[in-house]
Amino acid sequence: MDILGIETSCDETAVAVVRDGTVVLSNLLISQVALHHRYGGVVPELASRHHLEVIVQLTRDSLVEAGIAQEELDGIAVTAGPGLIGALAIGVAFGKSLAYVLNRPLVGVNHLEGHLLSILLDDQKIEPPFIALIASGGHTNLYRVEAIGAYHLLGRTRDDAAGEAFDKAAKLLGLGYPGGPVIDRLAAGGNAERIRFPRGMTGRSGYDFSFSGLKTALARHLDRHGPPTPEMLPHLAASYQAAIVDVLVEKALQAADEQGLADVVVAGGVAANRALRQQLQEAGGARGCRIHLPSPRYCTDNGAMIAAAGYHRLCLGLRSGTERNRIDLSLGPVLEGAGDFFTDGLRAAG
Repeated sequence: MDILGIETSCDETAVAVVRDGTVVLSNLLISQVALHHRYGGVVPELASRHHLEVIVQLTRDSLVEAGIAQEELDGIAVTAGPGLIGALAIGVAFGKSLAYVLNRPLVGVNHLEGHLLSILLDDQKIEPPFIALIASGGHTNLYRVEAIGAYHLLGRTRDDAAGEAFDKAAKLLGLGYPGGPVIDRLAAGGNAERIRFPRGMTGRSGYDFSFSGLKTALARHLDRHGPPTPEMLPHLAASYQAAIVDVLVEKALQAADEQGLADVVVAGGVAANRALRQQLQEAGGARGCRIHLPSPRYCTDNGAMIAAAGYHRLCLGLRSGTERNRIDLSLGPVLEGAGDFFTDGLRAAG
């Protein structure tokens, strides 16, 4: 089954073709980082316009790379939320139109489920139940996965997401947008023990996260000491990064211990962070956990993860409507705590 996956939830236009939920035939992406860099963050209206400009040609290119004609597709999967409503509307409207013209089934995909199932794109044979941590710019959620399509929310951030904490730190330090990759690079040359930043909501029961206090601690440090010197900047980046990584690792492994599960999947954009990947493997191995991490190319937003999730939803018999003024939202079990993503993502294109 060849599924076309469309992802336009934020500032990256991504289209992919995936066969049987695991074999990636094409996975193309156009990033808008350069467009939004000058503003220090994503400008929703600019993001929507750019999606509109490139999505048709990107889809054509993805089909060419996959070596199939659009008539050979077996289904269309599109991110239906959560995300920027205008950006989502472009992808959903295009996906609905293509499904209608080709007379192929359409399925709306939760962006978070796409991240969660991205682990399958690397042909990692993992079977539920397992613990899943999704850490990205907009979300930091911890799940117990009972089966594909059945997810129990254990904990989530009460304020900032992990990726958001990286971006806000980069803004305070004048490092530009996005913050995660640049802090990761700087931290490689620094001493993570140089400055002790707080580890929010650790050493207690429960699986919730909090990163707003960490951002405040950095702001107060800069107020007291002023902008860091070039020599001090790597140490500051490493110390700040360590505070985020320590919390993510502790909470994920705590959940595995208390839930009696040995497998832990960590996905989302923050899962590409090198320090997090290394610490998870080391700490997980010491505690008898098997850590599963997608390849970095599947950690950030991409169409392949949406196609993979769409394949599994179609196999479960789930469908979305393509009628101009009607959207079928009865799509079965979804990710708890993700918000009313089908309504948010599909209403604008109804």
